[in-house]
Amino acid sequence: MTTVNAVSGGRVSWWRNPWRKPRILAAITWGYLAWSLLPVGIAALFSFNSGRSRTSLQGLSMRWYYGDPSLSVLHDPTLQGALIHTFVLGILTTVIAVPLGVAFALGIDRWRGRLPAGFNFAMLMSFVVPEIIMGVSLFFVVTRLHTPLHAGTAGQVVGLVTFQLSYPVIIVRARLLTIGKHYEEAATDLGASRLGAIRRVLLPMLYPAIFASTVLVFADVIDDFVIVQKLSAGAGTEPVAVKIYNTARGAPTPALNALATLLLAASLIAITLGYLGYKLLSRNEGQSSIESFAGQV
Repeated sequence: MTTVNAVSGGRVSWWRNPWRKPRILAAITWGYLAWSLLPVGIAALFSFNSGRSRTSLQGLSMRWYYGDPSLSVLHDPTLQGALIHTFVLGILTTVIAVPLGVAFALGIDRWRGRLPAGFNFAMLMSFVVPEIIMGVSLFFVVTRLHTPLHAGTAGQVVGLVTFQLSYPVIIVRARLLTIGKHYEEAATDLGASRLGAIRRVLLPMLYPAIFASTVLVFADVIDDFVIVQKLSAGAGTEPVAVKIYNTARGAPTPALNALATLLLAASLIAITLGYLGYKLLSRNEGQSSIESFAGQV
């Protein structure tokens, strides 16, 4: 009886122990990662295939990156154009959306009343509305209404900025809530104007959030498909995602895999730099900002 109770008690304590390893959850997590990443890894592996097949590995080479004189990414003008256009859209959208988002966040944080609440709601709509609805709506605007915008690079940038603006606003507003008002108040007590306190104290403390927003917007834009596809104006304005979609239905070579792998590498590099930059900029930003301002005074 004592042995049975001990075993039973051991089983009960094992199941109720909050510090035991969650083996089932770990297995589910690793299974999900394998299910998600294995197809991507296989597609990236075939970008190094020495033959034209995308289903049978015939050796490893860099043929489809730069080795083939006419079909590789380096030598095919259509693939080059798609890659360049993708980065152009990413850079232009980031340069426009992030400063607008930071200004929007600062204004909404300080402006009270029904009107700013309505603006905030309209901004959040672009965050929660499905992208297909946003893309179709923007397509209707640039093709049916009499506006200076047209399908092409300009229309794609405006559509992407409209869709991406909510990301820096939400990230910067969350950072503003954690910072609070006391740093600005300390700066004004030391003689700074309201604008000077924002420029010399608050903005340096927002650098981690601004940097994270920049990386997030850029990484999301270069992977975008719906908006850029709806607002493209032919092959000259097709980014990588649209190029892969249009070409994959034919008989593509592994150069398409190489193009997708380059885009994946760019996204991973941007995310890694964003994480490292955020950690670096987050070190003692509040204390260093106010101490730097006090030293200048």
